[in-house]
Amino acid sequence: MAKVDLVFRQIDERTRDVALELAIKHIQPENVHVIDDVRPFTECVNQMLRIDHDCDYVVYVDADCLILEDMRPFIDQCDAPYVDAYVSDRFRGRLHCGVHITRIDVVRAMAAVEVPKDDMKYVLRPESRLRNLAMKKMGEAKQFRNFDILHDHFQAHTHIFMKYALRELRSRTKIQRTRLDRSMMRWTYDDTVFCDLTMARHAVEYARQEMPKTATPDEVHAFIEALPEHAGKAMQQLGVKEKGEFTREELDAWLEANSDRIAYGQKADKPKIFGLGLSRTGTRSLTAALQVLGFDTSHYPIDEDTYIELANAQYDLTLLRFYDGLTDITTIPFYQQFDKLYPGSKFVLTVRDKEDWLGSCARHWYNRPAFKDVEDPDEEVHLRMRQFLRASVYGCYNYDPERFSWVYDHHVEQVKAYFKDRPDDLLIIDVCAGDGFEKLAPFLDRPVPATPFPHKGAVLSAQMKAAEEAQTIRVA
Repeated sequence: MAKVDLVFRQIDERTRDVALELAIKHIQPENVHVIDDVRPFTECVNQMLRIDHDCDYVVYVDADCLILEDMRPFIDQCDAPYVDAYVSDRFRGRLHCGVHITRIDVVRAMAAVEVPKDDMKYVLRPESRLRNLAMKKMGEAKQFRNFDILHDHFQAHTHIFMKYALRELRSRTKIQRTRLDRSMMRWTYDDTVFCDLTMARHAVEYARQEMPKTATPDEVHAFIEALPEHAGKAMQQLGVKEKGEFTREELDAWLEANSDRIAYGQKADKPKIFGLGLSRTGTRSLTAALQVLGFDTSHYPIDEDTYIELANAQYDLTLLRFYDGLTDITTIPFYQQFDKLYPGSKFVLTVRDKEDWLGSCARHWYNRPAFKDVEDPDEEVHLRMRQFLRASVYGCYNYDPERFSWVYDHHVEQVKAYFKDRPDDLLIIDVCAGDGFEKLAPFLDRPVPATPFPHKGAVLSAQMKAAEEAQTIRVA
């Protein structure tokens, strides 16, 4: 079993006592460290990184998170450097925040990062900024996991104001602004009562007025430090009475009243999901979208167990004991076997304009040889998996446009033929052409989320193509 420390961060949230009780119950830590009412968040991060841990993982939990399922089995089998938890947010639906499972070497690397000067990213998201810098240097990447966690439910009006004033400041990029605006479009109000959503909207509008986009990092930092004062003034101006003490009975009553809700972290009733699209057809975007909908899928796994099992025709994968499905070309040679082993599964075929796909493949396969000398054992396994799947799926080790064109047509025809009498089990979507949650969510019996569909590869592909075209022009 892993040795686990819990770091519980609270700034007098209404849910703090119940949240701590639930975190201890469902994480079962060896040690509990409470960071109590430390503001601004930059100082909270400084203090948490000074804790002397003797453990394998540190789980950071914010007091606005109510954990409703046992997380310890997942932590005990986890080997990822960092796992962000997907939660059910009161205001924004499904998102990852509030509970972070961090391996101890990443924690120590974060503590060693030199704090950037005049860095707006650090001012707005100090923990995330330090983690990203540390993991980039380590060559590591984060993972995501769905749990049954309520986030920002039952909060006091003052805390809602402070959070959504800060949320507006953090939403000043095009993508983040779109996410916030789409969430706000779904906020409904009861004219007879002052509700949480009204306070959140007021806070967003207040921050937009008080902090122009031209504000400097120092000005933004000062505004964030003064958020409690801003919230107090807002409460007085609006004539809002604060909520009373939060109790376990209030939570239990809410859970009973919402017994038909989707508990995203629960695995029992979920079908397995298999993405059948060839690489460069939006498979990473599909993986991220499935995560938003509550399905933990593994995109192109390259671990040794999976390689050995597939290479030996063992399709009851160890990986699928912990994941809800697979995406990318790992599934393509074996989807009919997966279909028989996991009855009731759902299959998603991502497609793309073939000429665009061929161009993307040419760029993607450039400088990714199937054979090379390596010393790292993990990289050697990755190469063996690459060789195995390229031979199985494409029948070649290197990019060839004629061969790839034939493989694309043949694969799409074969999948359609296999599922021709089972239309409810196969969804065909063109992510690159704009298909998204409006098709995927109903197919998986999930509500359409407010967040935009994640397009993970489109920006990178466009940048690479533009760079190549610019280079061609300079050479000419």
